[in-house]
Amino acid sequence: MRIAYPVAAIQCDDSKQPLEPPVSMMQFYLPNIIRRFVSISKQPSACVLGKNVKMEKKEAKSKENHRGISNQHIVLKTPKGTRDHGPKAAAIRQRLLDQVVRVFRKHGAVTIETPVFELKEVLTGKYGDDSKLIYDLKDQGGELLALRYDLTVPFARYVSMNNISNIKRYHIAKVYRRDNPQITLGRYREFYQCDFDIAGMYDPMLPDAECVKIVCEILDEVGVGEFMVRLNHRKLLDGMLEVCGVPAKMFRAVCSSIDKLDKTPWDEVRREMIEQKGLDREPIDRITPYVTMHGGLELFKQLTEDEQLKANANACEAFEDLRLLFEYCEIFKISNRISFDLSLARGLDYYTGVIYEAVLLNDDRELSVGSVAGGGRYDNLVGMFNPKRKQQVPCVGVSIGVERLFSVLETRAVDQIRTNETELYVVSAHKGLHLRRLAILNQLWTAGFKAEHSYKRNPKLLAQLQHCEEHQIPYAIILGEGEMTRGVVKLRDISSRKEVEVTLDTLIEELRCRLSTEL
Repeated sequence: MRIAYPVAAIQCDDSKQPLEPPVSMMQFYLPNIIRRFVSISKQPSACVLGKNVKMEKKEAKSKENHRGISNQHIVLKTPKGTRDHGPKAAAIRQRLLDQVVRVFRKHGAVTIETPVFELKEVLTGKYGDDSKLIYDLKDQGGELLALRYDLTVPFARYVSMNNISNIKRYHIAKVYRRDNPQITLGRYREFYQCDFDIAGMYDPMLPDAECVKIVCEILDEVGVGEFMVRLNHRKLLDGMLEVCGVPAKMFRAVCSSIDKLDKTPWDEVRREMIEQKGLDREPIDRITPYVTMHGGLELFKQLTEDEQLKANANACEAFEDLRLLFEYCEIFKISNRISFDLSLARGLDYYTGVIYEAVLLNDDRELSVGSVAGGGRYDNLVGMFNPKRKQQVPCVGVSIGVERLFSVLETRAVDQIRTNETELYVVSAHKGLHLRRLAILNQLWTAGFKAEHSYKRNPKLLAQLQHCEEHQIPYAIILGEGEMTRGVVKLRDISSRKEVEVTLDTLIEELRCRLSTEL
């Protein structure tokens, strides 16, 4: 670098030769000049670097704060109309499902499974006014889909698609309805249905009577108290509406209103039919004495003498079906559970014959959950999916309202509900026995026993025994050093706290004997 010094600072002699600047001047100017250039060359990048570091720190802090804020503001809850089931609730529910399945299998049913969603066109037009409760899904690869509303329509689709002529099946699975949930009454948006259906061409009312019998058996087995099965016939309803002057095109709309009579006073239902359904007052006044009738076989006999109904073809066909059904129910010893009820309409469009609904007879409002089972005959549903099929496949079935039954059972349940099925607990009485404990545990599992142990190497004896009592495990196998050297263990009855010595050679046989007597 060439530096020009001030002229005044340079002295020349007579020979006109330039002189070196004075040392003092060099020491004064040169460090300042160097510092200036170094400062100028470094300052911009240093500022930018500092600015970037600060910005990165600020952004990182902002992100960290944002994550913290978002986590703090998450509302942990289940979606509306759903719930979790803890160990106690899950145990009650599983016991209920097991009881239902035992009855289904006792009557010779096989089980099937269908997808949780169906093509939307499969479900639409089958549920009357309730079609608005179907959960639609977004377009998935060109297919319009919807979550299943019940298990009956998918079953009919399955029968039609696979060209099945007869089958007796049960199906337990979740269904979805965009309904106004009432959790305390067992009404959810996601819930289990337990369906039993008989498909095939059979003699009148034999399958129908068995379905009513199954409802009674399940409710007796579950033990929810007194109940009544309300009974009607869709063709009798049609005949009644016809003789009362209701136009045929309005039958289904009027039936959906009549079906609300179990929850809504007649005056409100009447107003709905006039204001919303557009029905004239005269036919409604004629309907009134019929839909307010309730009774048993005596009411049925009374209606068979009604001159207007006797002249109606639909009513006469229904009378013949109901006569057979009452006869079969008498043989099945369930006629005392039957209530003939002309207000029962079952609003679903696919019903064609006998319809029924089970309700609990309970004055306790906390346990009032409405109907706990319902079903009926639907002879044309399978044919709707394949109109060209020559042979029709008539069907009849019933759906058990397990969620509502579960609500009742959960309310009545005692605090001590066993949530596991463990039969045996292997206990160490001293330190250093965890390997022997594992060996005996493996023998028990191999023999098919339900057994557990502590996941600590040297657990305290008292803690292990307390675990057995808290979880209601029937027996504890106690390993001690002295006993093991003699080839024996102690078998402790948890409920009585009595202990006996059992040899290792006879342990499996002794356990089988004791547990079999407790079944």
